[in-house]
Amino acid sequence: MIRIMQSGKISRNEILSRNNTLENDSIIASVRDIINQVSVNGDSAVLSYTEKFDGVKLENLKVTNDEIEAAWQRTDESLKQIVIKAKKNIEAFHKKQTSDSFFISENGIMLGQKSMPLEKAGVYVPGGTASYPSSVLMNVIPAKIAGVKKIIMVTPPGKNGLIADNILCAARIAEVDEIYKCGGAQAVAALAYGTQSISKVDKIVGPGNVFVAAAKRLVYGLVDIDMIAGPSEILVIADEGANARHVAADMLSQAEHDPLASAVLICTSLKMADEVAEEIEKQIKLLPRRQIAQESIANNGKIIVVKNLDEAVDIANSIAPEHLELCVNEPFALFDKVRNAGSVFMGYHAAEALGDYFAGPNHTLPTNGTARFSSPLSVYDFIKRSSFIYYTKNALNNVKDDVANFAHAEGLDAHAKSIKIRFEEDIK
Repeated sequence: MIRIMQSGKISRNEILSRNNTLENDSIIASVRDIINQVSVNGDSAVLSYTEKFDGVKLENLKVTNDEIEAAWQRTDESLKQIVIKAKKNIEAFHKKQTSDSFFISENGIMLGQKSMPLEKAGVYVPGGTASYPSSVLMNVIPAKIAGVKKIIMVTPPGKNGLIADNILCAARIAEVDEIYKCGGAQAVAALAYGTQSISKVDKIVGPGNVFVAAAKRLVYGLVDIDMIAGPSEILVIADEGANARHVAADMLSQAEHDPLASAVLICTSLKMADEVAEEIEKQIKLLPRRQIAQESIANNGKIIVVKNLDEAVDIANSIAPEHLELCVNEPFALFDKVRNAGSVFMGYHAAEALGDYFAGPNHTLPTNGTARFSSPLSVYDFIKRSSFIYYTKNALNNVKDDVANFAHAEGLDAHAKSIKIRFEEDIK
């Protein structure tokens, strides 16, 4: 049963409390050992861990063109067309995220910034018992638009030693360069260090379980990562005009992900709170994944009744949710007050599932309150920047004393000398 609380009768800490578990010491130690083994033994370690954790003994890690073609032929044509439509929407949105090179020139000085795509990106896609072709599109398409030269995808195989057909079809549609049958911490380590089969990449993106998250954290610095993704979150702000059935369905759409997922409603009416709670109880019984959803609602589900929508937004900004639904009559008026959210869904008809699959904005979003300082995955994540400086001798002469004096103030005489020496007569 979901908890209904009055905002004035509970502390902010209680509102913000989550039962999400971060990586504990034993997990970190286990993952560190896996990473070390893969860094030393390469493919053999990855194959060994794949047999141990995924229950399948493989001869080779790489997915062949024949396997991709066979998956393509087995997949329903209507699903392929839906994935193609989604790809077009995602591309259209992400193409607006242009690079930010610029150039300044005046008085013998040229300054600028050059934006360049990463050489290689690794994309982790959950697999095995799960199958999320949407994760393929959301992580690969921004990299493609950025101009990344090589995109390597890793995903755990099923017990039959194969990757799910819809994952391979999405990878083909998104134009992934290479696909490997491995998951977990060993796959992250393979991308970070490289193996005999898998090339070392510059950045690793994509969601995964707690072991994947721990591995990404441990290899950060050797490679870049997108974020440390936690369990899924949805926060719905609803006014009295919202449909309780719709709100409950939206909350359950995230609760079915994971027992640690968080589904929270903030509303201005106790009547709405009671109706949504009743709907959750009705709808949850009909879900194939009802056990997962029930655990999520019991662990992290909350309905908070507030005095007005301003208070609702204030609480939402404190929580900084991954997904924020403004299920209100005038969402754009409320949107101006939103400061912290991964992605915002506006109005009565913008169900969160639109963002998961089809609308176009990325569904790889900051969780665990990190929307306070981080952003959704984007084209920018696959672009690096170099600044450049050019001075003529006259331009340098105009500032040489300022630069040298600044260097002396920091006690760095060689810095000052490197400027002054350019105006001394050459010593023969």
